[in-house]
Amino acid sequence: MRYRLTFIAGLACGYVLGTRAGRERYEQLKKSARQVSQNPAVRNAAESAAQTGREVAGKAYHSVNSVVGDKLPDSVAQRVRSLRERSRNGQDDWGTSNT
Repeated sequence: MRYRLTFIAGLACGYVLGTRAGRERYEQLKKSARQVSQNPAVRNAAESAAQTGREVAGKAYHSVNSVVGDKLPDSVAQRVRSLRERSRNGQDDWGTSNT
């Protein structure tokens, strides 16, 4: 019984110390990720990738639309149109939250 109690006490101490160290490391990683995401070079690269993705998606839509024709679901067509209009108007929701 004594060994079992010692084992459980050691397990509890290890768990508490491990979670504290884990939480500190998590906070460090979160801070580093925030600093990287706020870097202007990273933001420009992300915006450039998003814009390129939109252009490629538009081209793919036109290619598929020419082959499929009117069989493309309206929801897909509406989504592509809304994305195209947003990019024309300079509206970009990249990196923002809708909360």
